[in-house]
Amino acid sequence: MRYFAEDMMMKNEDTITAIATPAGSGAIALLRLSGNKAFAITEALFKKSNGNKLSIEQTESHTIHHGYIYEDEQAIDEVLVYLFKNPHSYTGEDIVEISCHGSTFVQQKLLNIFIKRGARLAEPGEFTLRAFLNGKLDLSQAEAVADVIASNSEKSHEIAIQQMRGAFSNELKSLREQLIHFASMIELELDFSEEDVEFANRKQLMLLLNQIEQKLNLLSESFHSGNVLKNGILTVIAGKPNAGKSTLLNTLVQDNRAIVSDIAGTTRDTIEEEWVLDGIRFRFIDTAGIREATDVIESMGVERTLEKISSAPIILYLFDPSELSVKDLKLELDKIKENHKKSHPYIITIINKIDKYTEKEPLSEYSEIENLISISALKQTNIDELKNKLKAYIEKLNLEQSDTVVSNVRHYEALQNALDGINETKRGLDNNLSSDLLATNIRDALHYLGEITGEVTTDDLLDNIFSKFCIGK
Repeated sequence: MRYFAEDMMMKNEDTITAIATPAGSGAIALLRLSGNKAFAITEALFKKSNGNKLSIEQTESHTIHHGYIYEDEQAIDEVLVYLFKNPHSYTGEDIVEISCHGSTFVQQKLLNIFIKRGARLAEPGEFTLRAFLNGKLDLSQAEAVADVIASNSEKSHEIAIQQMRGAFSNELKSLREQLIHFASMIELELDFSEEDVEFANRKQLMLLLNQIEQKLNLLSESFHSGNVLKNGILTVIAGKPNAGKSTLLNTLVQDNRAIVSDIAGTTRDTIEEEWVLDGIRFRFIDTAGIREATDVIESMGVERTLEKISSAPIILYLFDPSELSVKDLKLELDKIKENHKKSHPYIITIINKIDKYTEKEPLSEYSEIENLISISALKQTNIDELKNKLKAYIEKLNLEQSDTVVSNVRHYEALQNALDGINETKRGLDNNLSSDLLATNIRDALHYLGEITGEVTTDDLLDNIFSKFCIGK
């Protein structure tokens, strides 16, 4: 699918339709029509419950009507019809939404009738694309619509709603407007280059660039937290074979997700399961035990384990004190830190199987190990202590919902490129560069800020964003 500009101008004249609810049978389904034929198609097919036709021209927007959809005088289904007149609708066009019974036959029958009457099937994300093209949403808000749909925890939902309501867009709009003012002054100087006049106050421009740089840095730094909110925290459960990793996974997610056995090497591949704590989604990965593999398959499992460990922000290192000495434990933890792709992974070292030990037996020798807790995954002892350690990591992220949080990789990359333009402009001011070179650097920064909200777009960019939406949104 390609959203070429000229093609979309022609397509915007079409009336589109789609099923907006998930595939399959249910109690109720929702179909949508958007475009200049939406009302005409509805009037031709719909009769109110009293048998009268619906005159949409004489009916107020944002109203609901009960009745039946007919084809050739045969009633197809009892429905509710919702009317939204342009420009006060999601797409900015005339929209009709029809609630029908959830039979897949009824849904397809109605869809085919709408298409027969002059609508066409919407492409993925086309309703939201039209909202963007008609100025109802900017591009970052449109992307947030998809994030709201995909959100599966309280925090990911909060950040998506915040962005959809325009918090991020408004921040960028303010910065961009200030920068545009100075850019226009510098561009004006180019028209008077022979007179050597200066319309843009360089000191004020430098102050503004410093303010913008500070704000863009804050937004960029929030990406780590935002990405966590959106995608969940990758948390690897690692350790030697038979340390109780699979039992811990099952205990945390309250399900027999992983096979538990006394036979070492039972887990040969990574097993992933999700769990939500205080509104934050954790993506737990149970891994193969770390040891010298006895066969090719186990060797592949160990290799995948080491790869997961090297990139996970949180590692739960589980061990049985009867199997691992303090000296060997330190060597294992040092190896994890040395091979990790990030400088400081959050490692929670867990003594497991404490149900096997009496109070007299010495576990105190491990007390010098940093961030250490003792549990019994089997008996579910001290699991709350583990949860508190995970909560401590969440608090370290400093997730403040009062501030704008960036969660989109595309936005982060654009912010980094905009920062490059700002820094180049600052260097240019320090080196007394000419107005034309300063103007070029400012234009670069403006370009990348505009890419985020959609003031600057390309066909490939729109195609990449909206093709990922479901049909009907």
